[in-house]
Amino acid sequence: MNLPNFLTMIRMALVPVFIVFFYLGQGGAYLFCVLAFAVFVIASLTDALDGHIARSRGLVTNFGKLMDPLADKVLTTSAFIVFVDVHLIYAWMVIVILAREFAITGLRSVAASEGVVIPAGFSGKLKTVFQMVAICLILFTSVIEGVSSAMNMWVFLSYASLVCLWVAVGLTVYSGIEYLWKGRKLLNTK
Repeated sequence: MNLPNFLTMIRMALVPVFIVFFYLGQGGAYLFCVLAFAVFVIASLTDALDGHIARSRGLVTNFGKLMDPLADKVLTTSAFIVFVDVHLIYAWMVIVILAREFAITGLRSVAASEGVVIPAGFSGKLKTVFQMVAICLILFTSVIEGVSSAMNMWVFLSYASLVCLWVAVGLTVYSGIEYLWKGRKLLNTK
């Protein structure tokens, strides 16, 4: 196992840690809110780091091609699902995000069976960035929620996280349409 793949597996392993800390923080335990935020940020950073290392050192593997996007999706969708559970975001937003992920995964499976590779596009990468930024803002908002001296920052971050979330949903729809358009020939019935 090379370093990029190891970082990907660390990201996967941090998901349940993030979830536990997040829920413990919902009971008003400030320290766990901070830990949930820190774990998510570390996990997100491993996403940027593993891809950079794999490309720059020629360590791209089939394992990494499969597990890196899967780890991203598990991390982000886990965060979105726990946010819905505690009423921080709307369920329909998560449904849109998950529907896109399932559709594109299916399209990539069909493409692979035909020997075609559909690489990640810029809009898909941008979608992931906005999703992770929105999640970080939502988490950080919960970190400073109980700090009375940070009320103005809390209001600003609440709005900023909402804007990022809406942009992420918009990019999710756009990138999904873009992928489906690129793969439309694969979807034609023969």
